[in-house]
This record gives sequence, structure tokens and C-alpha cells, in this order.
Amino acid sequence: MVTDGQPFGQELLNTLLTQRRHGLTGSATHVTVISGTPAEHAPWPEWVHQPLLEAYRGRGITEPYKHQVDAADHAFHGNNVVLATGTASGKSLAYSLPVLTALAERPRATALYLSPTKALGADQLGHARTITRLVPTLHTAEPHLYDGDTPTDIRPWIRNNSRWVFTNPDMLHVGMMPNHSQWSRFFRGLEFVIIDECHHYRGVFGSNVAWVLRRLRRIAARYGSSPTFILASATTANPAAAAQRLIGAPCHPITVDSAPHGSRTIALWEPGPKSTGGTSADVENRRSAPAEAASLTAALVEEGARTLMFVRSRAGAEYATVAVKNHLSGTELASTVAAYRAGYLADDRRRIEKALSDGTLRAVSSTNALELGVDIAGLDAVVLTGFPGTIASFWQQAGRAGRRGQGALIAFVARDDPLDTYLIHNPDALLGQPVESTITNPHNPHIEAPHVVCAATEIPLTDAEIKQLGIENSVRELSEQDILRHRPLGWFPTPGVSPHQHVTLRGSGAGQVVIVEADSGRLLGTVDSARAPATVHPGAVHLHQGEVFVVMDLDLDDGIALVVAGDPGYTTTARSQSDIHLTHVHRHVQYGATGIGFVDVEVTQHVVSYLRRASSGEVIDTIELTMPTSTLRTKAVMWTMTADRLIQGGVPEANFPGALHAAEHAAIGMLPLFASCDRNDIGGVSTALHPDTALPTVFIYDGHPGGAGIAEHGHDHLTRWLSATREAINSCSCTTGCPSCVHSPKCGNGNSPLHKYGAVRVLDAVLQDVAKGQ
Repeated sequence: MVTDGQPFGQELLNTLLTQRRHGLTGSATHVTVISGTPAEHAPWPEWVHQPLLEAYRGRGITEPYKHQVDAADHAFHGNNVVLATGTASGKSLAYSLPVLTALAERPRATALYLSPTKALGADQLGHARTITRLVPTLHTAEPHLYDGDTPTDIRPWIRNNSRWVFTNPDMLHVGMMPNHSQWSRFFRGLEFVIIDECHHYRGVFGSNVAWVLRRLRRIAARYGSSPTFILASATTANPAAAAQRLIGAPCHPITVDSAPHGSRTIALWEPGPKSTGGTSADVENRRSAPAEAASLTAALVEEGARTLMFVRSRAGAEYATVAVKNHLSGTELASTVAAYRAGYLADDRRRIEKALSDGTLRAVSSTNALELGVDIAGLDAVVLTGFPGTIASFWQQAGRAGRRGQGALIAFVARDDPLDTYLIHNPDALLGQPVESTITNPHNPHIEAPHVVCAATEIPLTDAEIKQLGIENSVRELSEQDILRHRPLGWFPTPGVSPHQHVTLRGSGAGQVVIVEADSGRLLGTVDSARAPATVHPGAVHLHQGEVFVVMDLDLDDGIALVVAGDPGYTTTARSQSDIHLTHVHRHVQYGATGIGFVDVEVTQHVVSYLRRASSGEVIDTIELTMPTSTLRTKAVMWTMTADRLIQGGVPEANFPGALHAAEHAAIGMLPLFASCDRNDIGGVSTALHPDTALPTVFIYDGHPGGAGIAEHGHDHLTRWLSATREAINSCSCTTGCPSCVHSPKCGNGNSPLHKYGAVRVLDAVLQDVAKGQ
């Protein structure tokens, strides 16, 4: 381990750059050291239950931080509050003070804790149990977990006895609220609802959860309670407005972080050449980000640094773990590396969390499943394999290290991606910008209508409620479809309607496909039904905890994928085809020869084949597939241009398809910088002559039914978005286009045709026309 002369993270970075172990090829394009900050304390509130106060003091917390006291005080006095401070700022103490005081002093009081992930919920449950067991007056208030992993034989006891329930929005939606009469004791006493890591509730997931919380408030009112909401968030733009959209009620923000923070060294890292004779500027010969991140992580482990490596996908977490272990093969350190991702069984997740926390594991490769507030003490470094989709997520992942005030190294390794390449060469766009606003759209009709049916099933809707909630259109349409019927006491669902099981909160399809080893019957995990055709199709290579499997059969009707163990020596990538039709124009402005619109579209898509790639990345062959076709009705931002304008702008007619296609790819890659989304939340189609517009057209659409506000955000920030896209393409040092500017890993056409400089001219023309017309 390096010693602490200059900042800890800086010394660690210097060691990596000097020793160049495990094939490390890259370099830091920018290094920033964020200085540590001291703590600001405040006296304990006078209202805190005295035995609880003594328990905290006994655990070494002599004084709380000022932001903890401010948030706790607001909540205790019945004001909804959102605490938006940095990672490891002690937000759990802020909600625990009023909650545990109420539970200790009012025997009928109850509280509900909601977490977006099982890992975070289990971690916070452990902390809550520890403190309740130290306070005799809280012996009836020990919290209990009620989620999909809770054994069925103890669920009735929790319903009838628990006063503090830890769950997630999914279980609240499908397990508790439809059966609220069985939970009447709990809802009658409900005083507090804690919503942890609330910035995670964005897009389709956030819009669904916003409706779950509105329904929760209705049910609580039915039993005579009016709970106070306490929301914990990472630093985010306008947290009060975001929290109010989420819970449907005003919320007081606490945003000044008074916790101490150690110094953090942030290195923006560009992989070097993957073969001898190249240079780091030779982007077409650049080493992949996962390979470079694995080398970094292995070197950090050898240096004694406990490291968390974030990757972008489940498969990526598995491949990264194998790569790090290979670097450390022949040493005891190889056994201290593991993968962590969604889809693992509960026991596997808990085991990995514990081993990382107690130091048994020296490195974990994780998806964003470990991004949230799981308290993993003592981590020295975080390696981010690519931009995680939002600036808020970047800081959340970076904050996993240095959680006890010690220094840390954060290495952001750029992928071959337009946005990543742009950020490492324009560091102010990442490190100098405020975090994004949380985008939610609860009144998306595809989201609102199913929840209206759920609400009516739980408690009949009155006309006054319908007006208050602003759901008149949905109720009218549901009535016309004979899903809702009016009775003297309100609006009821049609007999036989059972909506809860068919409403998925995370926008990924209603079902799950289980992955089973054919020979042994061992359950390896699950995957969303909507993702199954692209990830566990027949012939797909699937990784689980470093083991390699090949999918033999996928049965979507029965929800099962059968796999057999064995490494075929290649990886697989699915390819799909899309068609798009314009169905409604919400907004359209003509700027000379260029038209800009925000529209409804219908996208038809199906997986048609998959590529088999050698370990070098070379394509071995393409295998055709027969998969079901899916139809997505969503929203899009589009631009059209006349053929004459493209020619005038320097794009020959023969280059129309490649220029538009390249501009579409790059625009998709850059949109996450301006909208709170991930590249995988967006799709696009470009054509030299679209049948609905009769013009060269580019569509960028939300990848969720009804839209999630992403395309609209792009429409509203079009000039900034397309200017950055143009800069990302033009500044890339490749000659004809590469993954760092105009190639897309999702392209169903195999990234053909593409015309890099034609794309620059397309974007120049759009921006010039818009500027003239404004």
C-alpha cells in the first residue's frame, strides 16, 4: 500500500502510471484532486427519545451533523423533507431519529422504509436492527424485511405484528396495497414513510413509483393516517421539485452537506493502443475500456487497495471478474475477486456484500446494483468502466470509496463511445456541471391508466379524487373500454379485473425468464422478459460468477432459458431491425429547410441474428434467429431536411444514408449528457426518405412505452445537444468513423453505412437553420 505523503489517491495513481502492470496502456487526460472538508455539528434535538440518544452516544456518535438535525427536526414536526447531500453523509441517522422516537413513545405507531434495490434495503435493515436492539423501549419496534425473498411462513406474522417494515416499491405495489385490509393495523398507525436514494426513481421507474406513492397516501387516508415522508437523495438539481413530483405533495429540501469528506483524486482515463506500434491517439486501434479497467483493478488489488469496479451490464460484470482473476492468476489474490449484479439469488448477494464489507474480497466487479447507499466501509478506489448515464450516478459511484473520511482514487475509464470520449477531453462537462434534474412523467397515459385501475381496485375512486389527481382522461377512456364502471359510491373496476400483477414498475416487461442449467436443474438467476430475446436467445453465451454457459433453448411462454456449461471460445452480440412510423405531431417548427418536431411514433423491432466474436473482437460469423416481433408506441424528437439543403451543406446524395445514420448514432450517444437517462433508454432510426415525411429524417425515441420524458428533453435542449454531438464527431481523431464517435454497439445494421464527415455537415446545417430561424 502506498503511504500518505501527497493525497492518498494521487500517490496511488502515480504508482499505477509508473509501474504499468498487467498490460496497462492508457493515461490520464485530466486529474482533479477534490480537497476534504471538515464536519459541522449541531446539538441533539431536545425531542429525541432519551434511551435512543444514549444508544447513539454509546456507539460513538457524540454529536450529529447539522444537516441531520435539520432534516430530522422537519420530519418530527410533520413536514415532508428531502435530504439531498453527498454519499456517506449519514442520511440514515436523519430519518432514524424521528422514526425511532415515534416508535418508542407511541406503541401503535408504524413506519415504512422503501428502497429501490434489495442490497440497499438489506444493508439499512441491518443498521436499524442494531440500534433498536440497544434500546429496551424499542423491543417491539425491531424492523422486518418484507420482499420477494421473505419466506412465506413468516409473512403473516410481519403483517400482524411488525411496526417498521422494510420493503421496495415493487412489493408495496403488488404485495401490500392490493391486500391493504390485511395490513389495516399497519396502515392505521403509519406515521413515517422513508424513501431512500430517491434520485434513483427517474424515467419510467420513477413515474410508476410516483403513482404507487399516490396510491399509498390514499390507502393511509382510508385508515385515518397521514404519514410524513422523509426522502434521502444524492445531490441533485432542484430536489424539492423532484421530491414533490414523486410523492405528490410539497417537500422541504435540505441541501447543505455538513459531513466530513476525505480528499478524492479523480482521473479521467483514456485507454492506449491495443497492439504495438499504435499510439493513444489512434482511436481505431484503442484498447477496450473493460480490458483497461480490468488491468487497473488488478494493479490496485496488488497495491493493497480495496477496489470496486463498475461496469455497464450483467455480462460485463462477469467478463470483468474473469479478466481481473486472469491477471492475478497464480496468486492468492485471484480468489479475492468476485462479480455482483442483479439477477443473483438472495443468498449469493448477501454473501458477496458481507465479504466486501469485511475485507475478505479485495475487488468486486458490479453493475449499478452497488451504486446506492450500501455501507461498504474502507474502500480505497473505484474504477468506472464508462460513463454511467448521468452525472448524478457518476458521483454516486465515485462516492463508494473513501466512505470513512479517508482519501480515495476514482478512475473513469472511457469506453469507445461518443459521450465518453467527449467527457475525458472536456472535463468541465462532467466535473464542472451540476447534476441533472430527475425526469419523471406520472401522467404518461401508458403509466397512469394502469395505476388508475389499481387505485380503483384498492378503494373506489370518487369524482373529487379524480379531479384532484388530474386523471379525468384516463377514467373516461377506461370507462369506454369497460374497465371501470361508475356506481353511486364511485368508480369501480369491472368484475374480474385484477391489474396489480400485470403492472410492472421498472418498465421492462411484466415477466421474468429464469435461467436454469439443463443438466443439474440449478437456478442461475433471472432476466426480464423484454430483454430475453437479445440476451438469452438460443446460442447466446451467458456468464454467471465466472462460469461460462451456452443457451440451448429459450421458451418465452413458460419463461425459462436452458443453458449448458462450457466455454465455446467466443462471445455473442444480438442484432435487431427497426421500422418507425409517425402517428401524431405534438410540436413542429420549420426553420427554413429544416423541421424540428416532437412526435408520437410506433416502433416495430425484432432480433434477427447474432454475431459470434473471437476474444480479439473479430467477428467469426452471423447466425440468423427467429424471435417474436415487438411493437413500441412512444415519443420521439425528429428533424427533417430537404435533399437540396443537404446537398447545399456539402452532403452528396449518395452519402445521405451514411451521413444521417452517423449523426443519429452520435446524437443517441450524447443525449444522456442533457437528459437524465442511459444510452440504452434511447433508440433511433434514420432514413434518406421516410414515407411519413417524404424527406430525409432522423428520429431519436424513448425506449419505453409512452415515453419517459427523454426525447422531449432532447427536443427542448436541441441546440446544446446537437452542438456537443457535432463537436464530439469533429474532434475525434479517427479518419472514417469509429466507436468513439459514430459507431453504435446496438446498431442492427452492423454500423453500415456510416459517413463521419457527412454527419458533421448534417449537424452544421441543422444548427445553422435553427439559429437563423430563432
